[in-house]
Amino acid sequence: MSVLKRPLITEKSQGLNSQGKYTFEVSMGSNKIDIAREVEAMYGVTVSSVATIRQYGTTKSRMSKSKVSTGRTSTIKKAIVTVKEGDLIDFYADL
Repeated sequence: MSVLKRPLITEKSQGLNSQGKYTFEVSMGSNKIDIAREVEAMYGVTVSSVATIRQYGTTKSRMSKSKVSTGRTSTIKKAIVTVKEGDLIDFYADL
């Protein structure tokens, strides 16, 4: 099973790309060492630091004509990877 699930491409994460920081969604059981090894192997860059964040799921409700529908969003783990100065990860290279 892969440690990296997908890159997170949002306005805020695109702003961090100019500083050499890239955001990924990772598996819940992964640690910083595993994440750094996977990014180095997959993208061919040198990782200088990794910061991890758990974004806990929240309860959401929606009203319809007949009832209230309630659910919960998923809990995910994010990693912000800082690469060595001069290295670049291009997510759009394969498109």
